[in-house]
Amino acid sequence: MNRTIDQIMRIAPVIPVIVIDRVDDAVPLAQALVAGGLKVLEVTLRTPAALEAITAMKAVDGAIVGAGTVLNPAALDAAIAAGAEFIVSPGLTETLGQAARAAAIPFLPGIANAGDIMRGLDLGFDRFKFFPAETSGGIAALKALAGPFGDIGFCPTGGIRYESASDWLALPNVLCVGGSWVVPSGPFEADKAETLARQASQLAV
Repeated sequence: MNRTIDQIMRIAPVIPVIVIDRVDDAVPLAQALVAGGLKVLEVTLRTPAALEAITAMKAVDGAIVGAGTVLNPAALDAAIAAGAEFIVSPGLTETLGQAARAAAIPFLPGIANAGDIMRGLDLGFDRFKFFPAETSGGIAALKALAGPFGDIGFCPTGGIRYESASDWLALPNVLCVGGSWVVPSGPFEADKAETLARQASQLAV
């Protein structure tokens, strides 16, 4: 099924931001997150295991697996080759934006201010990752951006915790949030991952 980035953002209130060190953890982690109600999984390209993990997670029934921390067209191509179904970037360059459009893959570029959004609109994008959310002005900044950019949808990421996620999700221009708290660092524990995913999946949008 070919989904748009808007459709992907609306599947669950939280997209877990995953930093994976061991490929062996990929499938059980994806299974735990999907069982907990989080089907959209962002695997960040921050570790040597990331691309192989994306490929492995794709085999998990119900998982929609994308690549995060995509910084340039070469990383974009590698993520697509690994099977990524969507792409997330912490920022936006014209080169990366054009490459994502040429690849016809759902793309969520990062923005931090009005100028970033305007450049994204020029490239044909209207769904953005607001990053780093807390240090870029937080909820007040996103409320202010809703004025001139009323039709834009956001996924705030960076510094968001379970305790604050509902406040972000209450904003009409927020379609979901990105959260690393769902998959904390340290040894993988399937029961803990499923519990955290279930809590996150029940947050109101």
